[in-house]
Amino acid sequence: MNAPWHCKTPCIMGIVNVTPDSFSDGGAYFEPQQAIDHGLQLAAEGADILDVGGESTRPNAQPVSPQEEVDRVLPVIEGLKDSGLLLSIDTRHAETMRAAVKAGAGMINDVTALEGEPGSVEAAAKSGAYICLMHMQGQPQTMQDDPHYDDVIADITAYLRGRIDACRAAGIDQSRLLVDPGIGFGKTLAHNLTILRHLEAFEALGVPVLLGLSRKSFIEKLCPDTPASERLPGSLAGALWGVQRGAAVLRVHDVAATRQALSVWQSIREIP
Repeated sequence: MNAPWHCKTPCIMGIVNVTPDSFSDGGAYFEPQQAIDHGLQLAAEGADILDVGGESTRPNAQPVSPQEEVDRVLPVIEGLKDSGLLLSIDTRHAETMRAAVKAGAGMINDVTALEGEPGSVEAAAKSGAYICLMHMQGQPQTMQDDPHYDDVIADITAYLRGRIDACRAAGIDQSRLLVDPGIGFGKTLAHNLTILRHLEAFEALGVPVLLGLSRKSFIEKLCPDTPASERLPGSLAGALWGVQRGAAVLRVHDVAATRQALSVWQSIREIP
């Protein structure tokens, strides 16, 4: 399947969490049919990509075995493969990558940028899928303990450039790659805001930029006492800022609201 970001920008990636413990909607779509129905609803609302995940990587999340992850996501991918959308598997496990692509996924979204397991680069290379390489400092269990950078933009850019080079060395064509600076993954509030302020810097890597900030805790830090379910206004503000700074893909929980916001923004921008 052709990548939707080659046809239009920005694209919307709808989140389908098949988990009991994700920070925003953990448990809401844990049963396969609930997750399938949710994915189809996101498609109807205007999603271009559906990102299916079976392991939460929120701060302090506990790891899930590859087999348990596969058991969670495969029925959902199989149930969504005829949706007409590009399906993405959100995983850091090589076994899950292989199984998900075989079941119908055409994209791998890895928070470890294919460093999570020794066989991940090889599995991704052989899959033929598109691959999103995300930056994360540390591991989910510890990444928010004391994040530190000499220069957050330069450090993340250098890391992602290294991962692109590693993929190319493994035979992965650069046209299959995207990058995600990893908002909230081993970053303080100041780091997150700096990344957003200078998001266009990542375009120098020569691949599309995916931005995932939907409902994340940095919004609550800016707007105290705002639970995840009430962070839509902040999410939309961040999304619109991101597309103005070059984001090609927005990973979101609230597809319909994001699609409406983008439609208004793009209509205003296109007026001479």
